[in-house]
Amino acid sequence: MPEKISFRTADVDEARTELTARYPTSSLYVLRRDHAFEAAFDEVRFESLTIGQFSYGADVRLQCAEPGSYHISVPLSGTFEWQQTQHVPAVATPQEAAVFDATADTRIGRWRSDCRALTLMVEPNVLRNSLEAMLGRSLTTAPSFAPQLDVSRGPGRRWFELVRWVAEQSGHEDASMWHPMVAAPLQEALLGGLLLTLEHPLREELELGRSGARAPAGAVKRVIDAIHAHPQEPFTLTELASIARVSVRRMQEAFQVHLGVSPMTYLRNVRLARVHEELQNADANELQVKDVAIRWGFSHFGRFAGQYRSRFGVTPSQTLKSPR
Repeated sequence: MPEKISFRTADVDEARTELTARYPTSSLYVLRRDHAFEAAFDEVRFESLTIGQFSYGADVRLQCAEPGSYHISVPLSGTFEWQQTQHVPAVATPQEAAVFDATADTRIGRWRSDCRALTLMVEPNVLRNSLEAMLGRSLTTAPSFAPQLDVSRGPGRRWFELVRWVAEQSGHEDASMWHPMVAAPLQEALLGGLLLTLEHPLREELELGRSGARAPAGAVKRVIDAIHAHPQEPFTLTELASIARVSVRRMQEAFQVHLGVSPMTYLRNVRLARVHEELQNADANELQVKDVAIRWGFSHFGRFAGQYRSRFGVTPSQTLKSPR
């Protein structure tokens, strides 16, 4: 289950201590006292990644020998000037994100007083495993990414909109994203979307897919058996591909060939059938449709209701209230 962490302080030493707890080799210096220092850190930590919002209220300088994880940082307001060992100095803006390498010395020469940034952080092994699963092969070296990402248009904008939505939802205790069946696919969507958005040597291969023979029908059957045996599991495409013993791309192709649907659509239909069965056998005075939907991994209630009606010809509420 995701973990939320919030921290506020007007004390520079406390902020510095909090930073070094996260990044042992980091340092923080206040450059100007024109504005009152007010550090604010808000993070939601998933199993595979962390999304955080950071601001300082004053102009500051930040340094970190090695972040230890990839950071994709986008100012929601203001700007910050940054540089890593192998790159020329750059400025992060609301239109262009900074992409920090996990193993390079990082220096933020000036974080402006009006800057509030949204940052996705992911460890190298997690991103590498995700990339290997999408490619269907092992990598001999860790991927290297371009230092900047355009989030003002195209895939970069769509990916960042998802990051913002997750950050906004994390402020609600009853958000469906806290449910494991929602959190796991959401993380995979964030990681997969990032790998298809960042500039790196393997992106074209990801977009085009690998050539070769299609996955055998046995691979599809293994996935179907797993889905029907455990539809409540928070399956992701990567996990289903592991069950199929093929790459994500080959599994998707095989499902289209043999069943005419994607693996996740098949999983969704099985879960819709379980919802339908549960509503048919439930007492309308003791159960709410939304609770059942969330329990089976449907986080967007309006979309769920449309999918349910399309499949069963009635609304979820009509099923719940129908005579037994």
